[in-house]
Amino acid sequence: MTAYDELESRARSVLPPDVFGFLDSGAGEGRTLAEQEAAWAAVRLRPRVLRDVSTVSTATAVLGTPVAAPVLVAPSAAHALCDPDGEVATASGTRGAGSLLVLSMRASARLEDVAAAAGSFWQQIYVLGDRGISDDVARRAAEAGATALVLTVDTPMIARKMHGFASAMPRTGIVAELDDRNWSDARYHQAPDLVPADIGRLAAASGLPVVVKGVLRGDEAARAVDAGAAGVIVSTHGGRQLDGVVPVPVALAEVVDAVGDRVEVYADGGVRTGSDVLRALALGARAVLLGRPVLWALATGGAEGVRELLADLTRDVHEALALAGCTGCGDVGPDIVTRPA
Repeated sequence: MTAYDELESRARSVLPPDVFGFLDSGAGEGRTLAEQEAAWAAVRLRPRVLRDVSTVSTATAVLGTPVAAPVLVAPSAAHALCDPDGEVATASGTRGAGSLLVLSMRASARLEDVAAAAGSFWQQIYVLGDRGISDDVARRAAEAGATALVLTVDTPMIARKMHGFASAMPRTGIVAELDDRNWSDARYHQAPDLVPADIGRLAAASGLPVVVKGVLRGDEAARAVDAGAAGVIVSTHGGRQLDGVVPVPVALAEVVDAVGDRVEVYADGGVRTGSDVLRALALGARAVLLGRPVLWALATGGAEGVRELLADLTRDVHEALALAGCTGCGDVGPDIVTRPA
């Protein structure tokens, strides 16, 4: 049993079955969810030897913000399902590990409260039916100290999950920006008419760089960058949107080929170990994002559990770099891996 398997097992034992089932589920038949970890393992490592790795650093920067390792916390909704302090606890643990939180627009805590605990953070944004609501969140995030927006672009509608939303989610008190009056209000639902111009509109409304999340094709990444995106997150949305999509490592290589010389590219989905992080760096990612592991750490250990998870993974990245003959993140190149088919 891997360390991640043990963490997941502990989370399963402490969370209500409906909550764990919802957080752990994927869309459709769950093919994307089932394949994501194996897709990283299929990228084989080609370590360098006879290199001086007596000094190795995991530190890097994302859009100019220093982080202790190329590992960020992905946006995910309703952390109060895992801990009473919700995203405030997640932010505290993330900051303690020297990482950066991407705060979900569907968070349990108000972004101003999370910002106070987070220090630096990025704000995830959905463009809603009423675009003014999204623009207001973007402006509030900038005023609270966010250094970037992350626009999720792979949810023109919410896919059905193997384990339904309704059984896990109370309708009040779990998402700060919603209550029992507007769950069914179309103004608060994701807009099905999201277009490239929304990237520039959000940047203008907030004064912040906009990173797009949910891109799996090189040509679509190029469209986003042409429209003003400052970065691209290659992501399958945790296997929770269209089922059967191309795995992140395969898509990552294509996206980096298309836009990697213009903007920073990040990878989100199925990363569990330091060697997975190494693989992502070798394929051209600036950093990776963690989703479910953070939720399980939060459920089992609160803020300190999140800090320990990220600190442990940072140590794992340090070891992977050294064993691959690399002295730092910038020393990792495509020669370290076989390119995924």
